[in-house]
Amino acid sequence: MKKILLQLDTDPYFSSFDAIVAYDGGADCVLSYGCVTPEKVGPLVEGAIFTRAAKDKKNTAIFIGGRDLLAGQALLAAVKTKFFGEFRVSVMLDSNGSNTTAAAGVAQIAASTELSGKKAVVLAGTGPVGQRAAALLAKEGAEVTLTSRELTRAEEACLALRERFGVEVIPLEAKDFMARAEAIAQAHIVFAAGKAGVCLLEEAAWRDNPNLEVLLDANATPPLGIAGIVATDRGKARYGKLCFGALGFGSLKLALHKACIAQLFERPDLILDAEEIYVVAKSMAQKIRR
Repeated sequence: MKKILLQLDTDPYFSSFDAIVAYDGGADCVLSYGCVTPEKVGPLVEGAIFTRAAKDKKNTAIFIGGRDLLAGQALLAAVKTKFFGEFRVSVMLDSNGSNTTAAAGVAQIAASTELSGKKAVVLAGTGPVGQRAAALLAKEGAEVTLTSRELTRAEEACLALRERFGVEVIPLEAKDFMARAEAIAQAHIVFAAGKAGVCLLEEAAWRDNPNLEVLLDANATPPLGIAGIVATDRGKARYGKLCFGALGFGSLKLALHKACIAQLFERPDLILDAEEIYVVAKSMAQKIRR
């Protein structure tokens, strides 16, 4: 029996990246739909849950993507309302790659140093990856600060994290290089989650900082988010700190995405969101370290 994945994208054009990784993760057939909203999703879900016998439902799964994380969360909630009894299939949410990217990044950091009690700063953290990374770091026991150029945006993001994950994250306005340098002065961990091609931190701001242990940059497009880090860094020691570039931990992100797709076809009742994907990421990162 073929393994069929419904790719539900909130954008007008579904992601080719997600479709290709779906095949590489074990799907035999990917049925892709764009502009999917909570109001429109009913017939698609019903087609997935009513077409196969209970013992065969594990061969059908749903992947939710798109650039808008809030839209993805709403779509996931709508999908779950259609399930009842044995009429359900496994679902994965990874809007804009937020869950797999954040989970892979934080898992790499967790495999490199103890997180509990540490001070972590997520630079430009109001986007999907930044918010997920901040939540996962906080759930690991770190004291997390999330920065934005506008305090109101940082505050809104931290409120959303409290409501969704039950964690407390500190909002901080950091408009320029000097403000961001001050933001990381006492930090042990820095996770840069800004837009592609935007430098957030100058090399001088972190090079001689005696507190910093690990820096991770999720931006692979020059100029990188953290100057002085190379995109291919994978735990590279620079000035006494471990550094991870976007391509350096990107291999784990891609492997994680594929592994989660494979898990969808193991049983019919999985919901893979940030927390569940992070569990897989931690296991994979620890194996890589060994």
